[in-house]
Amino acid sequence: MMMKKLIKVLMPLVLIVAMSSFLTPGLRAAQPDDIAVSQGASTSTLTVYIDQLNINKDGGTVTVDPIQWYEGEAAEVAFQANEPDAGIDGPPDGYYIVNDDEQLTRYPVAKDAEVLMQIYDRTGNLEDMDIQWNELISLEKFGEIFSHNELIDLSQFPYHITIKDGQVVRIVQQFIP
Repeated sequence: MMMKKLIKVLMPLVLIVAMSSFLTPGLRAAQPDDIAVSQGASTSTLTVYIDQLNINKDGGTVTVDPIQWYEGEAAEVAFQANEPDAGIDGPPDGYYIVNDDEQLTRYPVAKDAEVLMQIYDRTGNLEDMDIQWNELISLEKFGEIFSHNELIDLSQFPYHITIKDGQVVRIVQQFIP
């Protein structure tokens, strides 16, 4: 029983690491700068982990844990500041996440919110799971697949959410190598 549980937890991680090694150079997932929309006084983009997702015909709600997402040189600086005794020069994959405050925040989700995914369980078959950069799916589909964590747990990925006039209008999954 314990072995089944261990395999269930480790399989998605192994899959993601293995698949990332086959990526063509030059292809990449959405980055925070790529997904920013015109920034008005009432629009902002946050990087978060999604704790709870409730989708209904009117949109729904999302409960998130905001994080700080760093890449490249900024990731190295943040890594050194937070992990001075790690024994390595910087983050191994070129990104670094800081989550100093695990306070959850709940937002309404617009019924026409745009959802862009990088990887998810499309068919229930492990061999069909591959990366498709910024694949547009419906909010309803996202609600369905978010709770299915047999092959891949979507709650373990960061997301960049765009909030406009107090509600989430865009959700973009951040690929993690």
